Amino acid sequence: MTQGVIWRQLVSFALPMMVGLFFQQLYNTVDTWVVGQYVGKEAQAAVGSSASIVNLTVGFCAGLSTGASVIISQRFGAHDKTGLEKAVHTSIVLTAILSVIVTFLGQLIISPMQGFMKTPENVIPVQREYMSIYFWGACGIMFYNMGSGILRAVGDSRRPLIFLIISACLNMGLDLLLVLVIPLGVAGVAYATILSQLISALLILNSLARERGPYGLRLKKLCFDMESFRKIIRLGLPSAIQTGVTGFSNAFVQSYTNALGDAAMAGYAVYGKLDNFVLVPLQAIGMASTTFVGQNWGARNPARAKRGVHMAMLMGNGSTLVLGTLVWVLARQLLGFFSPVEEVVSYGQRFIRFITPFYLFLGSNQIYSGALRGVGDATGPTVMMLLSYVAFRQLYLYTSVTVLGLGFPAVALGYPMGWVMCALLLTIRYRRSVLFRAEKTDAKS
Repeated sequence: MTQGVIWRQLVSFALPMMVGLFFQQLYNTVDTWVVGQYVGKEAQAAVGSSASIVNLTVGFCAGLSTGASVIISQRFGAHDKTGLEKAVHTSIVLTAILSVIVTFLGQLIISPMQGFMKTPENVIPVQREYMSIYFWGACGIMFYNMGSGILRAVGDSRRPLIFLIISACLNMGLDLLLVLVIPLGVAGVAYATILSQLISALLILNSLARERGPYGLRLKKLCFDMESFRKIIRLGLPSAIQTGVTGFSNAFVQSYTNALGDAAMAGYAVYGKLDNFVLVPLQAIGMASTTFVGQNWGARNPARAKRGVHMAMLMGNGSTLVLGTLVWVLARQLLGFFSPVEEVVSYGQRFIRFITPFYLFLGSNQIYSGALRGVGDATGPTVMMLLSYVAFRQLYLYTSVTVLGLGFPAVALGYPMGWVMCALLLTIRYRRSVLFRAEKTDAKS
């Protein structure tokens, strides 16, 4: 990414990730569709509202993989083969340790989190069954995230995409098999998810093991290099804390939706699937901007890195505007595909009407935070997001819902209000960063 036309570099790198993110969304989306059509709205509510619990643990570890990715991309851009090799193997060892921790910690937090989230009584046993199975197989998604982060950091987004497509297709087939043919209900959906994620992890680890470059995985070279570990923690821990705390905050927000009943939970779950697909291009471009900035910063070409941020912002906001408009116009048809229950569709449509106009604020959040991390500023975006997504959002919801009693509209705007505040803070942070102030060079774009 240190040479060539910038927009083409971003598109060529982001497009495979975009397709990959699309298939990644199919995991839980297919789960939501299957349980909504063939199990019931309680199961749909349970599966759809589980993301907050997952992000407390699995999401935390995914944040650490961000730190590893930045270190690897910088060392790759600087042609530091020895440092690159140590960073890769330390990342794999760290993932193995965290997998054990998450597996058992996940089991312990399910019931307390259900109480905290005010989960309706009829949803509690279904969600507990789904989450318990999911955490026993959490190592699959964790190794896939780290392995794919390693490959993307060195510019290879093709293989992670291929493995993810295989895994997503397997998940769809297993969902139908374990719910329609073998009627395991929500447990079948959980088994389908962890088995398919395990396959994706095995595929990507095998790919790294067959790689001959300095980022290839070798069992005899597995190590815990303290220098690499400290840098991964320094850059990844803020993102991990952000993801974990934001997950806890999202559980708090989810509790307001849960208090409206299982139909509102299912409606929000269905809306959430559409929301995830709309934001896929923006997320891919944000991830591409992190690698783009990291490589060019490592190659001492800050002006090119800065131009990449500007281009990524244009591309990300443009895609969100187009897709958000389509969801607004086709809301009932899209929601009806996921659920035959009118009450669920009605709630989902109301969420869409309130939330989608605020999507454009997410461009600053994704692109600027990715760019700042690419130059090694992981703390800034983390603080900005925690202030916005945790402190400000909780204050807003408590004031508008608990104190003023504004009801559904205030609950629906819980997420957008955090986005607006975060966009403002990150824009200020970016404009004061070393990247924004970088002097122009003669580097070709």
